[in-house]
This record gives sequence, structure tokens and C-alpha cells, in this order.
Amino acid sequence: MYIAKIRLLLDSHNFCRDYFADIILPTLFCSPMEKHYLCKDMVKMLLLNDRYHSMQDFLLGLPPRMDEEGERVYDGKRNLIKRFLLPDGEPLIVKRYHRPRFINLFVYSWNLRQPKGIRAFQYATILRKHGIGTPEPIAYMEDRSGSLLRESWLITTECPYKHLLYEMGTAEPAVYEPVAKALAAFTAHMHEEGIVHKDFSPGNILWDKDQNDNIVFSLVDINRMYFGPVDIHRGCANFARLWGPKRFIELLIRDYARLRHLDEAEALRIAFAAREKFWTRYQRHHEIPFPYER
Repeated sequence: MYIAKIRLLLDSHNFCRDYFADIILPTLFCSPMEKHYLCKDMVKMLLLNDRYHSMQDFLLGLPPRMDEEGERVYDGKRNLIKRFLLPDGEPLIVKRYHRPRFINLFVYSWNLRQPKGIRAFQYATILRKHGIGTPEPIAYMEDRSGSLLRESWLITTECPYKHLLYEMGTAEPAVYEPVAKALAAFTAHMHEEGIVHKDFSPGNILWDKDQNDNIVFSLVDINRMYFGPVDIHRGCANFARLWGPKRFIELLIRDYARLRHLDEAEALRIAFAAREKFWTRYQRHHEIPFPYER
């Protein structure tokens, strides 16, 4: 009876559909060498990048310092992100996930679904193996009370890119045209590799120019990913949340369709339909934060 109730609960929260991507798939890609069980006070380190093995004591000491030390990057209702420096001066990012609430407390504590930080660590490993830019994962740590998950921490390298795609909201053609072309190539490669960022929004896509003046991208907040075949519908709908002039989106979709050998007219139809649906729903509760063109 209890198992049936848990299954019903999972179905109602759409957890089952992501079970393979969230739990099974990462275990196939991630090396056992990443698993560590080191403790300091109540903090247990579960995952550690072998490249930072000599820094494990320093890393374990970061969670207690989060409230008073570090450079604040983001402080929201659910997460706190701060910047610290390793003893050798290398910058790193520490993200603290607050204690899960209500049903999620049991879902994450009983491993019915992997905690967000574990998924983000493992997904970063997968993305980097496929040549998709994302900060390198360093460590994942937890604090539990008995078997119940309290706070958890994900530590990664810092992405040096200085721009976010929010800038496309009011960008001029000279700025958004090369970004559209580069983003189309980046996303087409990712989708051809069978990977979709399920929160493909401007705040999660950092960009800059490399030493050869090429536009490059890096994905963050990657705990929600899809792994599997990416057809025209899933791929083109993935652009719905992006900011920018209508022409920016059109250039982006046309190049994306060309690179993936998709029907261009159908790609545009799907992308703009998904975009309209998302921003119409968004507008019911918020003001659209950029000049939206229908």
C-alpha cells in the first residue's frame, strides 16, 4: 500500500518521467573515482573531482563559512551563491541549496530523486565530455539529520564569461546577429548530442569572446536536463524563454534548422508558437521584461 502511494505521489509531481535522466543515466557516465565519503562536523562530502583531491580539507571547511565570508553572487529564497578563492588564488563558486520543503524533503532524502546538487555535478561531467561548455564540478557536500537532507552544497570552478543573454533583450543588430549565429551552432551541437537544458533561459547562458574573437557559451544551473533524441519539436521549443527582438529569434532558428537539416518553415512555426505560449502565460502574472514583438 505504501509503495502504491509513493508511486502515485511521484506520478502527480512528474518525477517518473525524469527518473531515467536524473538517476539511471548519470550512474552510467560518472566514474566511481568521483565518489568520496569525507566528513567534517556534520558535513559529508559525497562527490569530489580527483583534480582537487589535495584541497579536500579546505573544501570541507567552506560550508560553515558561507554566512559570514565569501563574495555574494546571488542570494535568493532557495539558494545562496558565493565566490571564494582557493589557497592558490583560483576562484571557485559555492552554491548552497536550502533544506527541501514538504514532499521534496522525503523525495530527496530517500533518493526517490537525486538532490539537485548531485544532478548538477553529474550533468556537468556529461556535458563537458560532449564538448558543451559548463563550469567544471569540484565537489558536492550534504548535511543530514538522521536520514533527512538538510542543506547541501555544490562547488564548481568560476565561469570567466562576462555576459548573459539578458543583453539580447534590447540589443542592436550589430550585437545580436553574431550572437544568434554562434548560439544556433552551440545549441545545434548540444541537441545533436542528445542533450537539452530544460531551463534554457537568458540567466543560465553565459557568453563572451575567446582569444580568437569567437563567441563562446557556458551553461549554468544545469540540474534539470533531458538526455535522449531531440526532434524538431523538442529542439525548437527549447528557445521559447530567450529574450530578444523577433529578428534575433528568427536568425537563430533559421541557422539552427540549417545546421540540423530541419525544415526551416516548420522550425520557425514551432519556435514562435512555443515562444508565444510561454510569454503569454508569463504575462498573466508579470510584466514582460523586454520589448516583446508578436
